[in-house]
Amino acid sequence: MKNYYDILGVPKNASEDDIKKAFRKLAHKYHPDKKDGDATKFKEASEAYTVLSDTSKRQQYDTYGQTSGGGGNPFSGQGGGGFEGFDFSGFTNGDGGFGFDLGDIFGDIFGGGGGRRGGSQKRGKDIQIDIEIDFKESVFGVKKKVSLNKTTVCDHCHGKKAEPGTDMTTCTTCGGSGQIKETRRSILGQFSSTRTCSQCEGAGKIPKVKCKVCYGAGVREKNEEVMLDIPGGIENGEMMRMTGGGEAVSGGTAGDLYIKIHVNKHLHFIKEGINLLMDLDVKLTDALLGGEVPIDTLEGRLTLSIPEGLAFGEILRIKGKGVPQGGRRGDIIVKVNIKMPHRLSRDNKKHIEELKREGL
Repeated sequence: MKNYYDILGVPKNASEDDIKKAFRKLAHKYHPDKKDGDATKFKEASEAYTVLSDTSKRQQYDTYGQTSGGGGNPFSGQGGGGFEGFDFSGFTNGDGGFGFDLGDIFGDIFGGGGGRRGGSQKRGKDIQIDIEIDFKESVFGVKKKVSLNKTTVCDHCHGKKAEPGTDMTTCTTCGGSGQIKETRRSILGQFSSTRTCSQCEGAGKIPKVKCKVCYGAGVREKNEEVMLDIPGGIENGEMMRMTGGGEAVSGGTAGDLYIKIHVNKHLHFIKEGINLLMDLDVKLTDALLGGEVPIDTLEGRLTLSIPEGLAFGEILRIKGKGVPQGGRRGDIIVKVNIKMPHRLSRDNKKHIEELKREGL
C-alpha cells in the first residue's frame, strides 16, 4: 500500500494547511509541463492529496490503509487508469476535492493564472532603510534628506524609452495589442493563457530610436536624494512608508520606501504618549521651605516652583511643554526625589536636634 504521508513528505498528524502546502510544492516541482517535471510523481502527489485533504477519506485511510473504491486512487475511474477518469471539478470546489483554484497552483506554469487573462501589473522592489534621529526631533518632527542608490525612472526620456522627439512604431511581436495569446497542451488538457508582450511591455508600441541615456529601458540606476518628512510624536522602532519611493520598474509601478526610525535616548526625559517624564532631585531645605529650581526643557531653560512641605515621590506638572499632537500639547511630568545630605556639620546637627525636640 502507498504511504500518502510519505509521498507528500508530512507527518501523520499534519494539519490541513501543512498538507496543502506540501502538495503545492510538489505540484510545482513535478508538473509534466515543466522542464524537469515528472508525470508519475505528480500523479502520486495528486492522489495522496485527494485522500488526505478530505476528512472522511483521511479517517478511513488512517484506519484501514485505504478508502472505498480501492485504495483511494482518484485516477482509477470507470474509464481505466490514467487521468481520463479523474473528476477535475475537484480542483475548484471544496466538495471532496482540492478546495482551491487550479490556477493558484499552476500560475507560474501557464503565465500567471492558469488561463486567466492578463495578470497583475509589474511592481518594483520595496526598499527599507534605517534612520537615527534625536529625541527632540522625535517630539517635534524633522525633515531629513537621505541619498539612495536605486533604480529610478529615466529623467531623460521620462520612462518612455524613446529618445525625445522620436516617433513610436507598432510592436511587431504583438501586432499592437500589447498581449500575447498562448495555448499549451498537457496531461491535464489544453490550457489557454494571455500574457503581456515582453517586447513592448503591454504598450503596443516601441520607439524608433531608443533613449540614449537608459538605452530604451525606461529606468536606470542612480543616486537620488529623498526628503523624508518625519512627523512629531513618532516612536522608537516605528516604521514609515513612502508610497512609490522604492525601485522603479519599466512598464509598472514603483515599489515603496520603508523607513525604520531609531530615536536616541534623552539624558533626562522619557516619552509616554504626549507627556514627557523626568526625575528631579530637590534639596531637603527646598522640600521643607519651598524654593525655585531651574529645569532644562527641550525648548530651553525655565524655573520650576517647589511648594513648601514637598513630600518624597510627589508629582509636579509643567503644563504645555510636552509632545505636540492634534492641536494640543502634553505636559512635563516631574517626579520629585528629595536629596538627603550625606554629612552634617556640628551646627547643622545642633539645629536638627532642636527640630527633633520640637517634634518635627
